[in-house]
Amino acid sequence: MADAVSDHPAVAQQGPRNRRRRVSVRVRLLAIALLPTVFIMPIFFIITAINWSARFDNLLIAKVNGELTIAQQYLSRIVESRQLQVQSLGDSRQFSIAVERGGAEALQALLDAQRDALGLDFLYVLNPRGVVISSPDFVQTDTLEHWPVVGSALRGKSAAAIDLFSGEELKQMSPILASRARIRLVPTQAAVPTDRTEETRGMFVHTAAPISLPNGQGALVGGVLLNRNLNFIDTINDLVYPTASLIEGTVGTATLFLDDVRVSTNVRLFQDQRALGTRVSAAVRAAVLDEGRTWLDRAFVVNDWYISAYQPITDSMGERVGMLYVGFLETPFRTAKFKTLLTFAAAFAVIVFLSVPLFLRWARQIFRPIERMQGTINRVEEGDLGARTGVENRGDELGRVAEQMDSLLDQIQDRDRELNNRVAERTRELREANNRLEATTKQLLVSEKLAAVGEIAAGIAHEINNPMTVIQGNLDLIRSEIGPQAEDLKTEFRLIDEQVHSVFLIVNKLLQFTRPDEYAGEVESHHPDEVIEDSIPLVQHLLNKVDIDLYLRLNATRYLGINRTELQQVLINLIVNAIHAMPDGGDLLLRADDMDREGKPGVQIVVQDSGDGMEADVLARVFDPFFTTKQGEGTGLGLSISRKIVLRYGGHMYADSTPGTGTRFTIWLPQEGT
Repeated sequence: MADAVSDHPAVAQQGPRNRRRRVSVRVRLLAIALLPTVFIMPIFFIITAINWSARFDNLLIAKVNGELTIAQQYLSRIVESRQLQVQSLGDSRQFSIAVERGGAEALQALLDAQRDALGLDFLYVLNPRGVVISSPDFVQTDTLEHWPVVGSALRGKSAAAIDLFSGEELKQMSPILASRARIRLVPTQAAVPTDRTEETRGMFVHTAAPISLPNGQGALVGGVLLNRNLNFIDTINDLVYPTASLIEGTVGTATLFLDDVRVSTNVRLFQDQRALGTRVSAAVRAAVLDEGRTWLDRAFVVNDWYISAYQPITDSMGERVGMLYVGFLETPFRTAKFKTLLTFAAAFAVIVFLSVPLFLRWARQIFRPIERMQGTINRVEEGDLGARTGVENRGDELGRVAEQMDSLLDQIQDRDRELNNRVAERTRELREANNRLEATTKQLLVSEKLAAVGEIAAGIAHEINNPMTVIQGNLDLIRSEIGPQAEDLKTEFRLIDEQVHSVFLIVNKLLQFTRPDEYAGEVESHHPDEVIEDSIPLVQHLLNKVDIDLYLRLNATRYLGINRTELQQVLINLIVNAIHAMPDGGDLLLRADDMDREGKPGVQIVVQDSGDGMEADVLARVFDPFFTTKQGEGTGLGLSISRKIVLRYGGHMYADSTPGTGTRFTIWLPQEGT
């Protein structure tokens, strides 16, 4: 009853649908088990890693922004402190006494002493008309009053700012200051191209305070040069980046820029050389100096990437004249971030690799029999009738189904093997018959072609013989008619006789080659050298078509017992093949020597060319019937027939060849009577 039910068409049609349903259930259950671990958790991890990386970068930017604020505050405090120092000096009683009672020398002595005490690079007094009255060596210019801080002091209010002095102005104030301010520019990667070679301007903390003079209100003016002011920039760096404020491996840096040139910095160009004279990158210059924005981002600094903050510096006239920079090396932070992400990724991967195999092991106990049966069906559909499920029958439903499937496949394979054997036997018989038919057809075609060629050659030979006979007869008649005068033309008559005789010989040899039955006769004794020499005229027209040098080494003394025409056929076939192997010309060697083989005397004949040679697979089949490399030009029977002729007379024929150097065919024939 069970077999009857399983054979019912309706039940049989439900098989594929049920199989597809089982596959669908398997996929869904696996998805439920693995989706959270394999898909949802990785996506969650990636999103978390991206968000954490962005927050990490934002923290670095916030950190460098706070450090820039500290540096800016310190610079502002320096400007304010200089203003207070100069204002305090101008308001001091000591200064008033020097102005009222001491005269110019006493005033200058006080200014020199206070300049050194306050750490100023210049300190001078202007009268109400803007004339320097404190320094006799000071070169008077008309540019002192144009500074807003000076004008403010002359109007009664102290002021301080960052100002730039040109190289000429510095020379007029003090050649020493001009020399200290001068910085040679260093070619810098990523900077805006420039033709300048040095920076001669000076950046100063410029301050002025109003003072009372006997003739009115004047101004006390002082300034600190920031170019090469390493104490100033190192103090900023110490404030911004105290010990242990950065992770191991990174360094904090600070820089003061005059325009885009580093005039005071602790960035290193080399181990012990500061990067003075190097320039900021083009991107930072455009954002900070050209657009007036504060740069908070990574930037290329001299020779590496830094997390950087740049802020423009404006002078007393409101012009952007430089930048203040702080930053720290990016690489250690990037490495730390990468290691952190890698640690989390490794931990996550370990969790996945430990949990997924456990889930799959539980699922495999259910799905493995079904997968094996499905795989077996696929292999059978692909043609592998030897495929079996290999599922052990443990008494459950899947085991019994797998066992029945293997039994059914055994029956199908036995029937298929029997059918294949019958088909293979019939196919082999048909192939052999077809090969015999093709060989017979090719032999018939060759025989017909050779017969036609023989008939044509014989006809041409007779047609040539008849005119040559007439020429020879008329030549004899002329010789007899002219009588004694023929002696004067003896040489010319002899040449004509020789050429006519040569034509007769060539025609007769051609007839012998194409009509061997009429000319060959019985096996006779022949000298191999003579046969070789007689074969050359038959191929001379082929030799003349290409630049081939023919070399004869005919040293044989023994005679051969062989049909002359058949030997000549073998030689001509080898010579023609050699000529075809050298389409661009070469050397052709024909050699005959006495040679003993296996104790038997004989003659060895060599036909050697300098053509392209043959590969090993071609050389191995060169004597096979119908094998040819000249597609559409040959039958592939020449060498096979030639070898059979040589073997029939008890000889041997073999070939050796090297690609690129040529081919050599060797014939050995036994001496007559052996």
